[in-house]
Amino acid sequence: MLEKAIYVLKMIEDKGFKAYIVGGFVRDYILGIESNDIDITTNATPKELKEIFKNTLLLNDDYGSITVMKKNVRFEITTFRKEFKYLDNRRPEKVEYIDKLEDDIKRRDFTINTICMDSNGEVIDYLNGRRDLDKKVIKTVGNASDRFEEDCLRILRAVRFATNLNFKLSDEVVNAILEKKSLLKKLSYQRKKEELDKIFTSDRAMDGIKLLIDLGLDKVLELKNLNKVKCTDSLIGVWAVLDVLDIYPFSNHEKEMIEDVQKTLELNNKDPYTLYKYGLYINSVSGLIKGISKKEIASTYLELPITKRSDIKVSSEEIMEELNKEPGPYLKDIYKAIEKEILYNNLDNKKEDILNFCKENFS
Repeated sequence: MLEKAIYVLKMIEDKGFKAYIVGGFVRDYILGIESNDIDITTNATPKELKEIFKNTLLLNDDYGSITVMKKNVRFEITTFRKEFKYLDNRRPEKVEYIDKLEDDIKRRDFTINTICMDSNGEVIDYLNGRRDLDKKVIKTVGNASDRFEEDCLRILRAVRFATNLNFKLSDEVVNAILEKKSLLKKLSYQRKKEELDKIFTSDRAMDGIKLLIDLGLDKVLELKNLNKVKCTDSLIGVWAVLDVLDIYPFSNHEKEMIEDVQKTLELNNKDPYTLYKYGLYINSVSGLIKGISKKEIASTYLELPITKRSDIKVSSEEIMEELNKEPGPYLKDIYKAIEKEILYNNLDNKKEDILNFCKENFS
């Protein structure tokens, strides 16, 4: 990845501009963490970058950024800039392009994200970010309260970095979060969810959850059940416990899965019909929340005589012919009865046996 990033830097430098890798990739590279998130900063303007990279994926002139694909890697390239007066505690009202890397670095969020690397692989560290990496501490660039006032999303980013990297928040950052956390009420639920997803899917998710609670962010984020989360092996499972479908945005597929997990929390996840109706994944997630191992549930699931309706050895047409009836909603009830009888081993999954069962019970 580093070689690909340096290739892009040299493409920009060959046109007479300065360019550096900055932020998460450099931080992770120093920490020995694999990263595919590559940000580049340069004194070339978006217009000039478009001349260098003919097929830009995205252009955001308001914030001086373009996104390009090179060597099958996505690069976000941003022009050196100063930012003025933030709107809604989130985005700057305007930006001004500048020529010095050192001035651009001063607008960034945390010192560990200000470390840069040039096309020779040399590290440039104006704000002692490497020192804070060594100390495993999250510190803001400049006054923490000011940084959070400018962009309240940084509060959640601070928690995310502390969680993912197993770092501590500096005392100044903790105090500023306690002071400014109410600003998160202004942040869109979509942006809050994006950061929370990253915390909940971390290898140290429970540490992140504890930090959110200790800082009182669970109340501001309207996560009243956050202290009930005991297992984070499934993101869907976490959101099912949090029970915030009426607050946070989810896709229709996510909603369906969360609702199914919530339903099966009240059921026996090793019951044959529950396993058949909701499937292995939903029951496994529900089981994990209740402390039942995936292996136990999977073992029971594999013993089911049927796992889907198409496994049943009779068709609707054959049932209607046997009963001498026209199509109708009654078929749904018949199939449900057949499913249960087969699943509980009261009926063999054979056409003749099933048709006899229908004749005896539904004529």
